[in-house]
Amino acid sequence: MDTNKIIGYILLAAGLLLIVWTIYQSYNIFTAKVSAPFIFRVQAVAKTSESAGGNLQELLQQQMQQELQKQIGQILPADTIPKILNLVSWSILAGILIFAGGTVAGIGIKMVK
Repeated sequence: MDTNKIIGYILLAAGLLLIVWTIYQSYNIFTAKVSAPFIFRVQAVAKTSESAGGNLQELLQQQMQQELQKQIGQILPADTIPKILNLVSWSILAGILIFAGGTVAGIGIKMVK
């Protein structure tokens, strides 16, 4: 057997393994068996209160902001957007990995011929 054919079969197997592994990981992520890689994270921002002698208007404005944040939090939980961004980033990475696996397998097939 020729050396090019051996290398071609190795490349073909490596490309197919890369594709299968990526699909398996994607299946596990989208069925919630494994979480998506954390690329985007939520950082809690702590507000410091200003002097205790604030006027009534500032106090009312702070209460309105707190109520508004509470209402928005009920509609759209705080961790939803980072989860969506992490899933999108994994999907892009999975697409790149599948494309790379197909390219490596294609080179392997050309070497076998």
